[in-house]
Amino acid sequence: MALVGNMISDAFHGSSSTVNYILFVSAFSMLTLIYLFAAGISESFIVHPVLLFLVDLLNTIFIFCGAIALPSKLRVHDCSNRAYTSQNSITRGAPNQEQRCREAQATTAFLWFLWATFVASTVISGLGIRGSMVDLRGPRPGRRSRPSMSQV
Repeated sequence: MALVGNMISDAFHGSSSTVNYILFVSAFSMLTLIYLFAAGISESFIVHPVLLFLVDLLNTIFIFCGAIALPSKLRVHDCSNRAYTSQNSITRGAPNQEQRCREAQATTAFLWFLWATFVASTVISGLGIRGSMVDLRGPRPGRRSRPSMSQV
């Protein structure tokens, strides 16, 4: 978030919509991470298990879109090439275009790492939903229920 904030603050003609979206994604993930962290510590914060899964899924989708959009606009060429950085929509508009290019490359790497962690978190919360969902159809006829280990 600090890298993207620095990219936006250095821009003198405004920043690209892609960079603004990356700032939204990082702010959204940080805000939802507060809820996910609190829900992980205490079950009293869990409103519904599906909510944890949906928050993880939204983060995964938003971060994936940002991790695709930023390098597609950046095109990851040589950041030392002035002809490239002055024509690129992400790097132009900054006094130090090489620094802005390197910040965008680092942001891309962080986004992919963040995406991988949210994919793992989404899978874990999805598996948690499977175990906590109630069978709304009721008991099936002809099947005897056995006591669980906690009832023995």
